[in-house]
Amino acid sequence: MPRQVDYEDRRRRIAEAVCTLIARSGMEAVSLRDVAAQAGVSMGAVQRCFRTKEDMLLFALEHISQHVSTRANQRITATSTPQAASTLLSHSLAELALLDESSKAQAHVWLAFVAHAPVSEKLAAVLRDTYAKLHDLIAWLIRYGQGTKEFTQSLDPDREAHMLLALADGLTVHVLAGHHSPATALATLQRHVDHLLEDNTDCN
Repeated sequence: MPRQVDYEDRRRRIAEAVCTLIARSGMEAVSLRDVAAQAGVSMGAVQRCFRTKEDMLLFALEHISQHVSTRANQRITATSTPQAASTLLSHSLAELALLDESSKAQAHVWLAFVAHAPVSEKLAAVLRDTYAKLHDLIAWLIRYGQGTKEFTQSLDPDREAHMLLALADGLTVHVLAGHHSPATALATLQRHVDHLLEDNTDCN
């Protein structure tokens, strides 16, 4: 009997190959031939999984977006011991900013997609959806902190989430460009989270 092919697994392998090539050499390195070689499949196999190069890039972006979101959520659920809202928020922002060494390649890939989005409405749509979900996560953490009386009630969770997400995203760029080290970027994020606590202190 012919061996059955797990197409979802193959699509994930191809997506990972796309990300590896982008991290190594940029978006221009993503050719059908090189993706097939990196994934260890034939060019025909890639074409059977994705009709066009744009479809392949879209799936790769969705793959990395899901990974970033999953890592942020895992920070929240990683321990059974209740944690302060500020701790959860700091950890989640650090994950979203992709600051640790193990996330460096992923940060390169993410920024390559962001840079390519202005010329691809489909990629831009995936990015908008991803940012919306990340915004909702941060806003939820702020509301959680308000519920536990750790953050002041006068905070607007959506406005704060917009600012914190933009800060985390910007720090990704600054670290890759060498303007910040991961340590100073983390300290910057922590200062902004601490400011939420200072607001609470001022109101007491």
